[in-house]
Amino acid sequence: MQEIRTGRAEEFRGLAREQLPRLYSIARALVGEDAEDAVQDCLLKAFQGYGQLHDAAAGPAWLRKILVNCCRDLGRTRARQPVQVDFDEAENFSLYRKIAYEDPFPYSDSLHLDFLAEFGNEDVRAVLMRLPELYRVPLVLVHMEGFLAREVAAMLDAPLGTVLARLHRGRKLFEMQLWAYAEENGLLKEGASR
Repeated sequence: MQEIRTGRAEEFRGLAREQLPRLYSIARALVGEDAEDAVQDCLLKAFQGYGQLHDAAAGPAWLRKILVNCCRDLGRTRARQPVQVDFDEAENFSLYRKIAYEDPFPYSDSLHLDFLAEFGNEDVRAVLMRLPELYRVPLVLVHMEGFLAREVAAMLDAPLGTVLARLHRGRKLFEMQLWAYAEENGLLKEGASR
């Protein structure tokens, strides 16, 4: 009996070690500075329930689902007021049109690429963290981690249509926040690259 438990613990340790970088990457994108807490919570819950996992090949997906749930729980305990979002404004916003109209980089032949080149990884992460969790989670999982929308729907226990709607709104909100971040941080000046 002790040998079986020791063997299962070693299996879990191997799975956790293999998946740790991906788990941390996902958690960092979902909850920012609280990523370590989320991953630790995930591994603790996974270890406690590892005996219920019967297919070792499903281990990575199983761990990611636990992590997403831990991140959601962490977000709930932050006790923040929900961010009020004006969806009419978001729906009417077009980053492409805004850049073309404002023309932040005069004489540029590649205006939109020049705008996007101003953003480093930390800038993108900061913009993502401004989004309400409801929209940030599907965006990160689909566009940064490469999951399919239907996989995200399964992870979040949400209907596919709901996830698709959140992705659409999340992209529009991301565009709005990207522009606001650029204005606030002086990225709209020619030669502003850091």
